[in-house]
Parts: sequence; C-alpha cells; structure tokens
Amino acid sequence: MKIDSTIFGAIKIDGKIYQHDVVVRLSGEVVKRKKKLSKKLYGTSHVLSKDEAKFLFEKGCDQVVIGSGQMGNVHLSPEAEAYFETKGCEVVLKPTPEAIRMFNRSRKRIGLLHVTC
Repeated sequence: MKIDSTIFGAIKIDGKIYQHDVVVRLSGEVVKRKKKLSKKLYGTSHVLSKDEAKFLFEKGCDQVVIGSGQMGNVHLSPEAEAYFETKGCEVVLKPTPEAIRMFNRSRKRIGLLHVTC
C-alpha cells in the first residue's frame, strides 16, 4: 500500500482518489477520518482530541504519522499527546505532503491524513 500524492482537498492512495481526510489502518485499510470526535470538543478538526486518538490507535502500532494539512494547521491536544505517550507510540506530525513521504518509508504505522489546510 502506497500513498501516491496529495493536493488541497484530496489524497491519492494506491491509485484511488479520496476527497476527505483519511485514516490508514495497520492492515492498509483506508477509512474516513472521524473528525466529529474532535470537532464536538474543540469546534474544529484542526485539534486532535483524546477520543480521536483512541479511535486512531491500534495495538501493535509503533508510530502514528499525522499529515497536518497542506499548510500544517492540525495539531494534537495535550490529552491526545499524553494518550499516545502512555501507549509507547511515536507521533510524527508533519504537513501532509511531508507526512506521506514519512508514511511510505515506515512500518507498523497508522496514518491520519488531513487534506485541506
């Protein structure tokens, strides 16, 4: 499974274009991001909540690669950061174009890729 490219508002994974934020599971399955888990608490999907971190994490994951948007506007809440730390999971937070390069080189990782700003 390979993330091919991204432009504002879309991401191409294994030749398929998604026009929404995605989560790439350990298995390689691509699912729609559950932004409402963060939006209900912060009023925006640009802050990742602990609830969304719990949805994102899977046992066996060594690394979570977060594409923070084309301009890097997404960040972790302190609670989400602490949650990943308790799980011993490294978090890589980069603008989405950089994050996809990191994701493609990593193993045992989950990706959350924000496709707008």
